[in-house]
Amino acid sequence: MKCRFCNTLLKHEFIDLIASPPSNSYLRKSDLNAPEAYFPLKVFVCEKCFLVQLAEYKSHKEIFDKDYAYFSSYSTSWLKHCKDYVEMISQRLKLNETSQVIEIASNDGYLLQYFKEKGIPCLGIEPTGNTAKAAQEKGIETLVEFFGEKLAETLTKNGRKADLIIGNNVLAHVPDINDFVKGLKIALKEEGSITMEFPHLLQLIQNKQFDTIYHEHFSYLSLLSVCEIFKANGLQVYDADKIPTHGGSLRIYATHLENKAAAVSQNIAKIFSDEKKAMLDRLDGYLDFQTKVDEIKNAFLSFLLNAKKQNKKVIAYGAAAKGNTLLNYCGIKPDLIEFVVDASPAKQNKYLPGSRIPIFKEEKIKDFKPDYVVILPWNIREEIMSQLSYIRDWDAKFVIAIPELKIL
Repeated sequence: MKCRFCNTLLKHEFIDLIASPPSNSYLRKSDLNAPEAYFPLKVFVCEKCFLVQLAEYKSHKEIFDKDYAYFSSYSTSWLKHCKDYVEMISQRLKLNETSQVIEIASNDGYLLQYFKEKGIPCLGIEPTGNTAKAAQEKGIETLVEFFGEKLAETLTKNGRKADLIIGNNVLAHVPDINDFVKGLKIALKEEGSITMEFPHLLQLIQNKQFDTIYHEHFSYLSLLSVCEIFKANGLQVYDADKIPTHGGSLRIYATHLENKAAAVSQNIAKIFSDEKKAMLDRLDGYLDFQTKVDEIKNAFLSFLLNAKKQNKKVIAYGAAAKGNTLLNYCGIKPDLIEFVVDASPAKQNKYLPGSRIPIFKEEKIKDFKPDYVVILPWNIREEIMSQLSYIRDWDAKFVIAIPELKIL
């Protein structure tokens, strides 16, 4: 395998999570009598550009299809984050009814709905047909396409260049990252801006967030590597914010290298400094991650096995992709976690890939009265603990596995 950015032969392993089904390939009952396809989940780091990456073991066109199960609008905290962003960026860039906003991976219109409310013209680009349909039903124009150079050229020919291009949690999802970033440059107006949000590799390493590794995420991004990728494709990252989403993310702001009006913020140097202190500019910063992850695996399994011995009832909340990585790497099945509940109708009455744990509506919790609820999407644990606070009525406890086992 060669680096998807700089084409260097990849020799250095970051972590090997063995193999897993794609994390959003939820099973129907009729699928349970059929075999599942497992794909390697081995991650490498490039010794030249330090891009951490996973091979495209399963085609992105197969992963992001018309049956994609992730709808962004089922987290209230995420919707608030998006509404706050729209207020901020509209003021910062002075966006109005003459502007053009394009969001890549616009999902079910979770974010563009707030631009629409302001009367700011917007276009969504979303390859998964079912989520795109949900956005279209909200009145948001959405193209059911993958984004890259080819689509960017079509948009340009049709007079659809953007004042603002948004990509929330998409940069890590593209197998051809150079084609994607070249497309950003083509589709951006001369003085336009790009904002991209992505989980910060520094947080992944420091907080041992190995469950954010799955087949949809082809790259794991530091600011150092992203700045190099953007620069090589004619774009300059001029500012960056640390944001709390997904356990610690970055929001970058970029524009054309030729646009001298954009002053580079001191935030860039500060984040570079943090990354260099963590040795993300050399191989030493990447090579002991496996040991830390295996400690988490062993602690979580010990907890579940002890709960089983004590006849305690354990369930989980949130049929999240990250949870599937955790469960499959630990080898957990319904004998240790009896079921999971989730707010999304697209996941209910299905089964988690690999572990085959059934997914139910939240009402199941009150009937079952578990002793422990494992929160799989730990990044929104406060929202979940507030929502499920009633489990305290029968002295049940919440459990978090990452970055270390906690019983709350």
